[in-house]
Amino acid sequence: MTSPSWVLGVDSGGSGLRTALAPARAEGAVDEEPGGGLASLDSREPVRTGDDGIDAGHLMAQLAPMVRELLDRVGGDRIAAVAVGAAGMATLGDDLRRRLPGAFDEAFGVRHLALAADGVTAYAGALGQRPGAVVAAGTGMIALGTDLRTWRRADGWGHLLGDCGGGAWIGRAGLEAAMRAHDGRRGGSAALLARAEAFFDGPVTELPGKLYPRADRPAVLASFAPEVAGLAPHDPVAAGILRDAARHIAEAAAAVCPSGAECEVGLTGGLFRMGDPLLAPLAEELAVLLPSARAVAAGDPLDGAVALARALASGGLRLPSDGRLLHLPPEPAARP
Repeated sequence: MTSPSWVLGVDSGGSGLRTALAPARAEGAVDEEPGGGLASLDSREPVRTGDDGIDAGHLMAQLAPMVRELLDRVGGDRIAAVAVGAAGMATLGDDLRRRLPGAFDEAFGVRHLALAADGVTAYAGALGQRPGAVVAAGTGMIALGTDLRTWRRADGWGHLLGDCGGGAWIGRAGLEAAMRAHDGRRGGSAALLARAEAFFDGPVTELPGKLYPRADRPAVLASFAPEVAGLAPHDPVAAGILRDAARHIAEAAAAVCPSGAECEVGLTGGLFRMGDPLLAPLAEELAVLLPSARAVAAGDPLDGAVALARALASGGLRLPSDGRLLHLPPEPAARP
């Protein structure tokens, strides 16, 4: 009897690396709805970014032992397809596109591989393979929409050039308000100043030395976002930061929704666990910019990666491939 095959989903973001192994669907099945993994593992170490973009070697060094452990756990030996979703894939994914197909083939004999922006895996996790739009917000923020012919993208440009409304953006805005209060400038918040000094264990004058040398600055900035949300019910400056974040998120969603009478909009990512301080102003902004939109249950990028891998394994992938947001490399040459 042939042993069952498995599919692998991978989610690489600013807070670490997650992977899940799930059974492949029967031949010809198509993933209409998001699917979850059977067994999963996490690494809290973000994949490095260097001169060539996201470091494929560092990703595989973390991922390979995790995959072997998962295969041992389920008693599996064959991986039919892999989908990797990575933050920054569209603009920083050249090294991944160049090296991962061969690396997965050599390590696990994988012949079906999809390399996707994390916004695409978030989309698949929320909407499956239906037209619509998804905003994925965690450390960063990206909005993607598709009519199943082409992708439309808004933001996702990283914490220096965009990701407006994401966790790093909110955290940085909160820390700026703290610095303004320290300096006596307008727009400052004494409450955020006190929270920043408690959170980072020292005066805010030490923050440049603590933040600027770190390679994981976006994640560190995003770690302060829940503190801003916690003060929002009582501090008008913190509440204003979240209102601005909601406006940025709604504008991104409106920019990518396919034209039509109604657009399904999914909200996914850890940022939305902030609850009402962010979700209430976001609902107001969406009602103005997308009055015909219909909100759908949020998915998860890791669920979406598994769903993409299952669709790839069955030959039923219908989301559009464009080489950057969703890249399907040629199958490796058959081994002698």
